[in-house]
Amino acid sequence: MNQTVSFTNRTQRKLEQLLHPSYSLCKEDVVWILEFIKKKVAEEDPMMQGLSQPRLMRNFRYFAEVSLMLIHRRNGFDQEADRLKTWLREAAYGLQEEA
Repeated sequence: MNQTVSFTNRTQRKLEQLLHPSYSLCKEDVVWILEFIKKKVAEEDPMMQGLSQPRLMRNFRYFAEVSLMLIHRRNGFDQEADRLKTWLREAAYGLQEEA
């Protein structure tokens, strides 16, 4: 149980770090967040169970937007960093612990 809590805390800290406005994202960071969200959805995470269907659809919309941005991007994320962070925050809504 202690290892699970430790892993969860570490994962939450990483997610918070990556989504922080001052953090500069790279492709690997974006992929990590998408993989994290995919895993949480596949596990039917209890944090997502309480979300309404419209909220889950919004999460999916932004997950898809980020995925397509990743597929179609030509350069780095610098020019669209703010939008990307907003979309990632929306896609991961409900998976972040309340501060």
